Amino acid sequence: MSSSYHAGLVSSLPLIHQGKVRDCFAIDDDHMLMVASDRLSAFDVVLPDPIPGKGEMLTRLSSYWFELTRDIVPNHLSETTIYDVIDDQELARLLEPRSMVVQRLQPLPLEAVVRGYLIGSGWKDYQRTGEVCGIALPAGLQLADRLPEVIFTPSTKAQLGDHDENIDFATVVEHVGEDMANRVRDISIRVFNTAGAHALKRGVIIADTKFEFGLDKDGRIVLMDEVLTPDSSRFWATETYRPGISPRSYDKQFVRDYLETLDWDKSPPGPRLPEDVISATSEKYREVCELLIR
Repeated sequence: MSSSYHAGLVSSLPLIHQGKVRDCFAIDDDHMLMVASDRLSAFDVVLPDPIPGKGEMLTRLSSYWFELTRDIVPNHLSETTIYDVIDDQELARLLEPRSMVVQRLQPLPLEAVVRGYLIGSGWKDYQRTGEVCGIALPAGLQLADRLPEVIFTPSTKAQLGDHDENIDFATVVEHVGEDMANRVRDISIRVFNTAGAHALKRGVIIADTKFEFGLDKDGRIVLMDEVLTPDSSRFWATETYRPGISPRSYDKQFVRDYLETLDWDKSPPGPRLPEDVISATSEKYREVCELLIR
């Protein structure tokens, strides 16, 4: 898997957005080319060292989940291929494993976070208040405990360099209206439950994840960006999982744990990663990709 991609390679299409990981290039009024780089963000900061092969693995997993959940919610994938929009066939072959030609949508202004287990910022909220995003939970839960039921705990969608912030459901209603908020919540939980049942059969727990949605020209909700990847989710090995400890993960929690040992205030620029952390992260992504898609 190659790390040779950079946005400047795509000179024939205008770059319209560069996110933490993905670069989006305009094709026409209705479509864009989305390319997943090997960049890694942690604590909403893009780190200086790429993870080899990461963009290809994210794209492979997202494509798999988009297909698996298409009966629950439409997704942004287009039937147009990269060979239809990139004339340089050698470049198209280089980009194909990390690229999607997608619909251009009006993004909804939120991260649709779904949690099945108590970890991360949810655990910190629970320790402080007994709640997660305004949802009261039973007393006495441990780190990494399975929640009594799956919960929808949305957050703001941060601009590059800013941090996402947890919000309650009432705030989502203020932003998008009650009907839209209810539909996004219900779709998110259905996708999460479907994917979670699939993953468990392959020895993987999906502890939590975040989805992004947009509206098409007819006002329909469409699943977009990435879906159930190690960048957007926490994946744990079922064989080593037990409540009370931070489980063995197949995601970038490994990098977060390393960064927490540093004297870094989680503001740009991000610190360099040691080679062993880079290689171990790449291997974790590759392992869960093979487990889920096998």
